[in-house]
Amino acid sequence: MLLLALGAGVFVSTLRAQSKEAATVIEMEGQVSVIRGGQVPLFAKGTPGAPAAQWGVRPKEEIVTGPDGHAVFQISDGSTFEVFPNSRVTFQGDWTIEDMLQLILGKIRVQVEHRNGPNHKKVQTPTAVISVRGTVFDVEVQDDDGTTYVAVEEGQVIVQHRLKPGNTKTLNQNESLMVYANQPLAQAKPQGPGVGFWWDRAKNAMADILLNNPGGVIPGKGGSIPGSSGGGQGDHGKGTKNPPPAPPPPPGGGN
Repeated sequence: MLLLALGAGVFVSTLRAQSKEAATVIEMEGQVSVIRGGQVPLFAKGTPGAPAAQWGVRPKEEIVTGPDGHAVFQISDGSTFEVFPNSRVTFQGDWTIEDMLQLILGKIRVQVEHRNGPNHKKVQTPTAVISVRGTVFDVEVQDDDGTTYVAVEEGQVIVQHRLKPGNTKTLNQNESLMVYANQPLAQAKPQGPGVGFWWDRAKNAMADILLNNPGGVIPGKGGSIPGSSGGGQGDHGKGTKNPPPAPPPPPGGGN
């Protein structure tokens, strides 16, 4: 028994040692920072004059984005996660290889690399634990209650309620699910094809075109970002947003 305990301790220590890696910023715009003895701004890798420590995020550090903040991070196995505006997410909050992210509030998009076989990762929110082996999916924490929206773009994820243990839900490609704090997961209903955050990504791409080509015209769009007032407004995030349809309210009586 003593040998087993010692072996288990060594194994856990090895996992923790292997998990201490940085998530490197590979794309970034707007206000993006990390909580590191205070709120420290982050920079895209290769930014002149920016120290290497501000290109990445270490385990247990929290990423915070402002209303115009948007960034894509990559870890050593090639997996990436995208953080959208007004979000808070902790990188490897539990110090383990599998526990990739803890989303506190806002939106993220995760792409788990699986070229070399299954790659077990977990993303946690206040109400949900999402387990994957290699896939592309979106997660949004919508309010202080931890209401969580999960949508799968590619592959498969398993969703478990974090506060009310019980059955899990398996989501396949183009399926999505709402998780409510006061409602067992068994009562939650798939919402049909997951719309993900296609609008956020499309808007960012079009804003980049306008910013990199001032006065330019997006083909077929008359030079304006869809959903904007059409007044030639090229600043990121200032157009009137046309978001995906709101999910239905929780079923009544679910406690």
